[in-house]
Amino acid sequence: MIRILPYTNEYANTWNAFNRDSKNGIFMFDRNYMDYHADRFMDHSLMFYEDSKLIALLPLNIKDCVLYSHQGLTFGGFIVDYSMRQQKMLECFCKLQEYMREIKSNRLIYKSIPHIYHKVSAEEDLYALFRSGAKIMRIDCSATIYLQNPIRFSELRKRGVKKALKNEVQIESSTNFPAFITLLNEVLQTKHNTQAVHSAKELELLHNRFKENITLYIAKQNNEILAATLLFIYPNLVHTQYLATSEKGRAIGALDLLIKTLIDKYATTKQYFDFGISTENNGLFLNEGLIAQKEGFGARTIVHSFYELNINGGGGVITLKCFATKSPISWHTQYKRFKYCSSKPITNFALNPITKGAA
Repeated sequence: MIRILPYTNEYANTWNAFNRDSKNGIFMFDRNYMDYHADRFMDHSLMFYEDSKLIALLPLNIKDCVLYSHQGLTFGGFIVDYSMRQQKMLECFCKLQEYMREIKSNRLIYKSIPHIYHKVSAEEDLYALFRSGAKIMRIDCSATIYLQNPIRFSELRKRGVKKALKNEVQIESSTNFPAFITLLNEVLQTKHNTQAVHSAKELELLHNRFKENITLYIAKQNNEILAATLLFIYPNLVHTQYLATSEKGRAIGALDLLIKTLIDKYATTKQYFDFGISTENNGLFLNEGLIAQKEGFGARTIVHSFYELNINGGGGVITLKCFATKSPISWHTQYKRFKYCSSKPITNFALNPITKGAA
């Protein structure tokens, strides 16, 4: 029997231990990361138990009666251990929908964890979303290098690397977060009229908590920082959380050399080098120049998918479908092949038989 326990601070150690040993958990889901900005979001994370065994975590916040995959995180779907099976995930979604009705929340906005962040296959939630009637509401376009079979740099990026080497640009790790944020905000203000999500103090705090996972690298010339990137380092990939370069750095290819150096550094120990998204306006606008720059390093598209589950608007139940087959199968026979995770009568389910020859 699956039950849901709302997360509170007293369960932090239990949460962190499960996340650490899960098949798709990452350091961003550690409570020491999630809770650094706890004042900005009303946390409503959930813990799923089967009898006394913890089987899943779901990082959430709530706003205006809507549940969100935690808005303080890039993504954050179900975190599961190696024992999770597909049928069990369907049961988790059924229990989640029951819970939503209990707290009078009709909508869930769900940000799935991209597959490149999984230690092993962990997409049970995607099928359960489909079966629950969830709809894709947004797709962001990210760019990733597969380090085991990389695509060659473009000629433009190669020229940038050569120019930086000629100008004796040096690459090194750094803890000068104030200088980095100053450079980053100058770039963001000029190009996008915005500021970085993190402050220098927040980055210092997170770096001190996760020294093995958060690292700053800079490209400099005569002690002047020309380009920089903040790396988030995961078990099987490296992600550029931020990238920035000054006008001078751009002119002499400082960022090109910085990225080339880091790709080479992690080529034998990681599977992916991920640049993050190049889309805006909820995925509807593609920044062509930005993604072209990333593709110049050999990156290609993977997507970040967002789903909406409205339990009062056509979704919200695990549907039963009788698919057309070459041989006639009675509805009763097909029905018996499915297990339900609700005690409600059959008439309460959204039955949608598909007969042979139907459109």
